[in-house]
Amino acid sequence: MSRAETQAETMVVEVRLFAMLRERAGSDRIELSLPSGASVADALAVLASREPLGELLARLPVRMAVNRDYATSETVLHPQDELALIPPLSGGAPEGVSAQTQLHVRVTDQPLSLETLSRAVGDPRAGAIVAFQGVTREVEKLEYEAYATMAQERIEAVMRDCIAAHGLFAAAAEHRIGSVPLGEPSVIVAVSAAHRAEAFAGAREAIDRLKAEAPIWKREHPSDGAASWAPGTEPPR
Repeated sequence: MSRAETQAETMVVEVRLFAMLRERAGSDRIELSLPSGASVADALAVLASREPLGELLARLPVRMAVNRDYATSETVLHPQDELALIPPLSGGAPEGVSAQTQLHVRVTDQPLSLETLSRAVGDPRAGAIVAFQGVTREVEKLEYEAYATMAQERIEAVMRDCIAAHGLFAAAAEHRIGSVPLGEPSVIVAVSAAHRAEAFAGAREAIDRLKAEAPIWKREHPSDGAASWAPGTEPPR
């Protein structure tokens, strides 16, 4: 078989790694050579058979994303695709947009402002504005890591769904990455609607889904012990 034929039967994809997977591999990305036409399941099987990720993948529920969208095991891969291994997210254990609708989403390493997001969802038609802040508690600081591009896109999709489902006039969400000291917000969601019932329901769904779907991970830094990754939820299927 010629070298050209051999190359035609294989492809190279880039695999992105985050949180505990990145730490274990010692890098945030690796290249993976696969047979042409390989699926997501094939890629995960190859990674699981190799060190240093094999042992961790054997006990950690991991999802795959292809080009910043969650994929199924049957998704077929193509040369130069970007795969991402998505470990359990930092949300903790399980518990159609009109032209007049405002939407604001940001993933940032800067401090968050409740006042800014409340103003962002202000609307003269609104009789209710509901905002939620998730703040660092009990530990000296939290450190957040994100697959930032995909997180931005996923949060936008979640907020658009909430706008459509609850008839919201405006919705805003910001998530901080990097170090977040004790007492400071790491995530803020704000929505406005004609009535309080719709606003409360929209804000509740937005934060619940954001924590369950956005590829963001949390590492706790207690004042009297070693840092550790917070237990999370398996990414959505």
